Amino acid sequence: MTQSSVFWVLLLVAFVAANLPWLSERFLLVLKLNKNAWCRWLEWLVCYGLTGGLSLALEHKMTGELHEQQWEFYVATLCLFVVFALPGFIYHYDLKKLLKASSRLG
Repeated sequence: MTQSSVFWVLLLVAFVAANLPWLSERFLLVLKLNKNAWCRWLEWLVCYGLTGGLSLALEHKMTGELHEQQWEFYVATLCLFVVFALPGFIYHYDLKKLLKASSRLG
């Protein structure tokens, strides 16, 4: 696998992981819970950590070492993860209700 393909796969994994809490009623696709907003945000934060761990493992596998990062890098990746989560968040809190209301009308 080339570095370019690893990069694109990691971006796809991050996008799916960021949207996972709002598209599934199971915690990390394993535990069946009645999830409230706090549980969804906690799951989102766990997904961020797991995605970061995967990226560190891939970096070590591809280069043989880990590059030291400052706090700005982690803030930037957290902001990117927030942007990635926007479609799932909008679907769960706005679009799902709108679709349900339109199906009752038609």
